[in-house]
Amino acid sequence: MAGDKPSIAIIGGTGPLGSGLARRLYVAGYAVVIGSRTAAKAEAAVAALATDKSPGRLTGADNVAAAKQTEVVFITVPWASQAAILEDIKPYLAGKLVVDTTVPLVPPKVARVQLPSEHSAALAAKQRLGSEARVVSAFHNVAAQKLAGSDTIDCDVLVFGDDPKDREIVVGLAKAMGLDAVHAGPLANSVAAEALTSVLIGINRSYKVDGAGVRITGIRRD
Repeated sequence: MAGDKPSIAIIGGTGPLGSGLARRLYVAGYAVVIGSRTAAKAEAAVAALATDKSPGRLTGADNVAAAKQTEVVFITVPWASQAAILEDIKPYLAGKLVVDTTVPLVPPKVARVQLPSEHSAALAAKQRLGSEARVVSAFHNVAAQKLAGSDTIDCDVLVFGDDPKDREIVVGLAKAMGLDAVHAGPLANSVAAEALTSVLIGINRSYKVDGAGVRITGIRRD
């Protein structure tokens, strides 16, 4: 760990959400490893995102190598790929904080809520990884294209996890990225944000907007 900043892997970091999170964390001064199925694809993403002006460090690796060498591991892969990728990297996640962003979208009707038998993608991840990994879920309702920019994003990140200390770490990471974040309770509550993503997709279509988000009112802001 460099100073008080943990090293971070973004598994699936070449996708829109993963690359947006990677860029913001890198700009905020974190050592970030973009993970992909192949190191070459990850390194190409690094070349597109890296800048000499950032205080952070950005490198690329395959998913297993990225998970192995870092302290916090973000999962930013499609629902259809979550199980297989978690199985690949599971041996390297014991004791680590795993931030799952997966939403159980089932094409073609992605604007319809379709929850898995485990009740949520986060609970499916926890079931697959077991008790050794510290699973928190977040970033379900933030538009990937907005993360790719530098502007302030007018929405809250809802953070779910059974350990408040782990949630607080993720709240801090969100704030470092310039986002507002809210403790939203235990991991089981992740079902609300995961379902809300489909609702927001429908709202985007109905109102022809680019990335609707959510705000929690009535709480004190820092």
